[in-house]
Amino acid sequence: MSRPPLAREKVLDAFEAILVDEGERAATMDATARAAGVSKGGLLYHFASKEMLEAGLIERLQTLVDEDVAAMSSYPGGPIAHYLHSSVMSNDPIDRVILATSRLAQGGNGHAAEALREVREKWADALRPYAPEGAALDLVMLVGDGLYFNNALSGGSIPGPVPRGDALKALVALVERAVR
Repeated sequence: MSRPPLAREKVLDAFEAILVDEGERAATMDATARAAGVSKGGLLYHFASKEMLEAGLIERLQTLVDEDVAAMSSYPGGPIAHYLHSSVMSNDPIDRVILATSRLAQGGNGHAAEALREVREKWADALRPYAPEGAALDLVMLVGDGLYFNNALSGGSIPGPVPRGDALKALVALVERAVR
């Protein structure tokens, strides 16, 4: 039997879920404590303020992105393929924390906006050796952005094309040929 998540992680998970599902305004300390199933005191033990809770979420984002960048170099298809495949959201931890951080940024949180810029730079730095020309790197990044955006829309009222399987492999091959 697996261990239950630590209380701190449970609180971050709850905060993240509220941000994704209901938005920044709904993500109050009280709502987070309720969703995490902890007392307000239990929440305050781990996060003394909403700013500290937001900082914890951004720290989670940075950790998951660092892990993702490390995984890029060992991906069987290479870093470009990894980046494009992972741009098709699968509701995994990195997808959820990016969405939650985006909600904070949309609500005017400057730290969240800066963290998202840093994420983009980390990915660009990891891809640059494989797409060294400016336009080539832009192509890879923008195709990834388009996949991510269309995937996000496909759950809403405006579905976008999201290639999967062989269609995604063909798109990756096309982008890799273009950046050579």
